[in-house]
Amino acid sequence: MYERDGQDRIIVFTGPDGSGRKSVAEAVGQTFGMEKVVSYVTRDARPGEVNGQDYHFVTEEAFREMESELLQSVEIGGFRYGIRRSDVEEQLREKGCVYLVLNREGADRIKELYGDRAIRLFLYADRRTLEDRNRELGLAPDVIAARMRRYDEEMDYRSACEHAFGNYDLGDTVSRITETLEAYFQRGLVDKD
Repeated sequence: MYERDGQDRIIVFTGPDGSGRKSVAEAVGQTFGMEKVVSYVTRDARPGEVNGQDYHFVTEEAFREMESELLQSVEIGGFRYGIRRSDVEEQLREKGCVYLVLNREGADRIKELYGDRAIRLFLYADRRTLEDRNRELGLAPDVIAARMRRYDEEMDYRSACEHAFGNYDLGDTVSRITETLEAYFQRGLVDKD
């Protein structure tokens, strides 16, 4: 376990669907003791997703009512996703460092609002690997096809991010990201173990 030296940071994990953003983010979050800011979405939970942990699953009406409170809002596949400003600000005050798992639009908005305090980490893998991972999640063929249609566009975002990591081995990817983030935390992390 590491303890921060007081530098507030927002770590944004982004990349194509199936790149392992969530798994990597959770492992890196545990390493640094960071909390996740959970997004709101108007779709139903998919198999294995937990309300309040993966997303806050809300109705379209509830989403519209909170829209003025959102840092960003985007529609993907007919569903709306968003992050509440108060959730980010509250967790920054309490923890000093948080992470989010966002698409490129959300990552850009966070960077625009928080500048150098926001660090975008782009995760990726080749198309075939992502198709296989999406199938392993049990997603419907039409959902996988829609995700793959966005693959090239999503990959173009890699050069806009502060760092990019090929994600083929979870342990290796987490290790490389941990080393990268230590530099942002002013090398002031104290190993508490």
